[in-house]
Amino acid sequence: MTSFEKTMLDADLCGKLMRFFEGIDLSENAQAMSAIAATGPGQHFLGSDHTQANFLTALFRPETPDNTSYEQWTDAGQLDASQRANALWKAHLEAYDDPGLDPSVDEELQAYMAKTKEEIGEAAYF
Repeated sequence: MTSFEKTMLDADLCGKLMRFFEGIDLSENAQAMSAIAATGPGQHFLGSDHTQANFLTALFRPETPDNTSYEQWTDAGQLDASQRANALWKAHLEAYDDPGLDPSVDEELQAYMAKTKEEIGEAAYF
């Protein structure tokens, strides 16, 4: 069984896997040695220029989890992952901009679908 909500959750999982298989970035920027040296022992990196320039892209940021505090989550309605995924797919659908389809391609696809339904019947779709 599947749903649009499951598709959104699966897309997050696929994104995590894709990021994992990119491997470890050993570039100068990713290793941040200059930021480590500039910050020094006992300090934090949250305000450093390097962190500010890289924090949005350094890690994979899935769309479905809620990373707020318990109080914020409670105040926002205590939405579980499925409820957040529901709102998310609806927002993606609302924002979708149809790029259009060449009418001849659409005609061929419609003919193919009609022929396939005729050959295998409607029961195959349920």
